[in-house]
Amino acid sequence: MRKNNRFLSIAALGAAAALALTACGSDDNGDSNNGGTTDNGSSNGSTDNGGSEDKNISIAIHSGWDEGIAVSYLWKAALEEAGYEVELGDPAEAGPNYVAIAGGDYDLNFDMWLPITHEDYWDEYGDDMEQLGYWYDDAKLTIAVNEDAPIDSLTELADHADEFDNRIVGIEPGAGLTRVTQDEAIPTYGLEGMDFIESSTPTMLAELTGATDNNENIVVTLWRPHWAYDEFPIKDLEDPEGAMGDAEKIYMVGRDGFSADHPAVAEAIGNFKLTDEQLFSLENIMFNEDDGETPEASLDKWLEDEENKSFFDSIVDEIS
Repeated sequence: MRKNNRFLSIAALGAAAALALTACGSDDNGDSNNGGTTDNGSSNGSTDNGGSEDKNISIAIHSGWDEGIAVSYLWKAALEEAGYEVELGDPAEAGPNYVAIAGGDYDLNFDMWLPITHEDYWDEYGDDMEQLGYWYDDAKLTIAVNEDAPIDSLTELADHADEFDNRIVGIEPGAGLTRVTQDEAIPTYGLEGMDFIESSTPTMLAELTGATDNNENIVVTLWRPHWAYDEFPIKDLEDPEGAMGDAEKIYMVGRDGFSADHPAVAEAIGNFKLTDEQLFSLENIMFNEDDGETPEASLDKWLEDEENKSFFDSIVDEIS
């Protein structure tokens, strides 16, 4: 049985807090490496007053991006096991998060898609951030339909628009997926006559739930990896023109100076990779079984598997 109420819990996560973080950063002299901490506890220097490494690390999370949420909780637990104090920011859209990281108000983010989805953010803020490596290398932006839809390719969508109520249901207006759909897929495949609905990830998933439960046709913007592919009877539309872009990598990024301040953590992050099996099993527990309501408890369930626990312990060992 599908758990439709999970979307309400995801939607309840606020996106406004990260907007307030952008006013913080360097001091009046432009020196952000002053050995202090930002308002949310992130370290702007490699030492505290006692001369030892600062143990405070903050992580920015993109709202609605479940793979990033899952990995952030995984790393929070590993860092805390290794003796760090970790703060997860309130979920926010990618733009405000990257502004905050570039300003030194967050230390880390585990969900930068490159070279396409978050290209604009990297171009604008990359000089004040560090790429720490990538943990996944087959991420894709997609346009998906219900599995029994009468079409298989984006080349067919315009001619069958009426069968989909002439709508493409999208996610947040500021998302890279939204930009690529609007600027690339729609003009490439002549979809200008369809209504492109910019909404939110929870809203899109709620509409997908309703349509598939009622055996109705629907078109949504989506991405891989995502647990929706395990939960719903859906399929990706073929993209013969490559308008949605090639497979991307999901990078981990930090504020400028993070690797110098936390070399062991930066090295462990650089070595971190997740397989599809590991990621989907964690996401399924966290967002399908537990509705996204108890992510730390969901992670504990995932760690009951001996292989997952051994993997987790190896991360902790590398950090320590």
